[in-house]
Amino acid sequence: MDKINVTLNDGSKREFPVGATLLEIAKSLSQKLGKTALLAVVDGENRDLTEALEKDAAVEFVMPDTPEGLHAIRHTAAHIMAQAIQHLFPGTKFAIGPAIANGFYYDVDSEHVFTPEDLEAIEKEMTKIVKANNQLVRRELSREEALALFAKMGDNYKVELINDLPEDAVISIYSQGDFLDLCRGPHCPTTGRVKAFKLQSIAGAYWRGNEKNKMLQRIYGTAFNTKEELDDYLKMLEEAAKRDHRKLGRELDLFSIQEEGPGFPFFHPNGMIVRNALEEYWRQVHRAYGYQEIKTPTILSRSLWEQSGHWDHYRENMYFTKIDELDYAIKPMNCPGGMLVYKTKPHSYRELPIRAGELGLVHRHELSGALHGLFRVRCFTQDDAHIFMTPDQIKDEIQNVIKLFDEVYGTFGLKYHAELSTRPEKAMGDEKTWEKTTNALREAMDDFGLKYIVNEGDGAFYGPKIDFHLMDSIGRTWQCGTIQLDMQLPEKFDLTYVGEDGLKHRPVMIHRVVYGSIERFIGILIEHFAGAFPAWLAPTQVRILPITERHIGYAQKLAEKMFDLGIRVHLDDRNEKIGYKIREAQVQKIPYMLVVGDKEVEDGTVSVRRRSEGDLGAMPADDFAALLVKEVADKK
Repeated sequence: MDKINVTLNDGSKREFPVGATLLEIAKSLSQKLGKTALLAVVDGENRDLTEALEKDAAVEFVMPDTPEGLHAIRHTAAHIMAQAIQHLFPGTKFAIGPAIANGFYYDVDSEHVFTPEDLEAIEKEMTKIVKANNQLVRRELSREEALALFAKMGDNYKVELINDLPEDAVISIYSQGDFLDLCRGPHCPTTGRVKAFKLQSIAGAYWRGNEKNKMLQRIYGTAFNTKEELDDYLKMLEEAAKRDHRKLGRELDLFSIQEEGPGFPFFHPNGMIVRNALEEYWRQVHRAYGYQEIKTPTILSRSLWEQSGHWDHYRENMYFTKIDELDYAIKPMNCPGGMLVYKTKPHSYRELPIRAGELGLVHRHELSGALHGLFRVRCFTQDDAHIFMTPDQIKDEIQNVIKLFDEVYGTFGLKYHAELSTRPEKAMGDEKTWEKTTNALREAMDDFGLKYIVNEGDGAFYGPKIDFHLMDSIGRTWQCGTIQLDMQLPEKFDLTYVGEDGLKHRPVMIHRVVYGSIERFIGILIEHFAGAFPAWLAPTQVRILPITERHIGYAQKLAEKMFDLGIRVHLDDRNEKIGYKIREAQVQKIPYMLVVGDKEVEDGTVSVRRRSEGDLGAMPADDFAALLVKEVADKK
């Protein structure tokens, strides 16, 4: 019998008969591997375990606790859900059903309007399909065979998808029991491998995202390798719902979005206190790291955006106006204005690096369906900075920025990981320049000791970048900071400096933001802290609660003294019971409550309650004020 050589991921080689399936190979290596592996990577490509090997290959098996394994579980769960819908609601037509970041969905066309109660019934039917442990069988068809098959089934959505595929495309279908679907795969070997799932919600979705097409019903679900992982995720979602920044923004009177300005947030007095504290901290940190602050106009001429490349590459996201019959644009980015500031005077190598920071308001056109509280808006303030430097300063400057980011994120208790994004399909400049700049970022991170993953093809159109993904207190990640290395805009704007040799040279430039968008960062912090801001950020830091009217005079003097120390203090002198006042202050997430009664008036003390710890007992009023001033200064 003919044999093939299989190279395993540990480098060892094993012989197997030609035509052995990947599942058979897994079982021969170990019974446990055969029972748990979901896919195999064959010569770098993900394959179904049912596939037979006909030639020598390198093989690595994919386990459920890997991202690829989880993707296979969710992709297979989407097919199981579709099969369950077919059983319960015959005549339903199926559009697309992919695995996505946190689960899966299927877009369906049905005369039945699905309800949350239907999701429970579908889940029960899915459980039956999982217990049946049906094998997922892949078949490849010619274009004509596939079109005939789905036309016979009356599935116009699959027919349209097949017609849009290239003439030479390999068309594959998967069947499991009585269900058949058009799909590239790969999938788990059997339905029984999907052990923990939950259907979550129903939404509307236009076919292929085009509002001119039919509105379909999209059913969302999620799936995990174990029930414990699923339960943890669902608990996280419950906690996230409690922390929703839109809900807390209303309750804490921080911001609002009005019908008159969709996507344009209004900041209320409480929200402005948080915002101003963030901006003051930004200025403090940047001053320490050698930045100068600039401000550039919101509206600039079309010629500038043509010069920068935004007119060609970003126009669909911009807003426009005319002034004196000439075209102008509202800036979607601060960079071109920063170029013009640099060009206002000649520069010497002795001045470099120049670090110019800007809290610049930008406007970008976002589709109305994409708007989401402070997370996706149409106007926001980017905490941009542009660093102009000589080529030999690149590594030091990038590492200096990483150090600044590390300090800022640490202040908020936010952990992070980094991603290096490389040249996108539509990019300015030649490949050699891209390679040089990408390698510069890579070397800076390696030398700094910053761990990162590579995100191929996701760089900005003018240069590669490092993105910083923050992890909040309940484990979610948010992309905020970015460092982008740019050798294109200095060229386009003819930026120069006089070198040590007396000749003109082209500076290298870094674009970078640490908050990203102040609006979005505030939204992240609201959810990270569940609205319970640390004292240095809290709109009201102290609420003084006199027990009766005769204690108000003492309370007023305390409030005045604390106000003079810069403490944000509020005196609750209403004729309410002290228990009610305390509960209300807790609901409004005030960091400190000071209860004052006869004993406190007599001793010159305050009875301190901390939001997170309750009653801390009495202390001299001046001592408390000093402790709070220090806590705020230290940004604890």
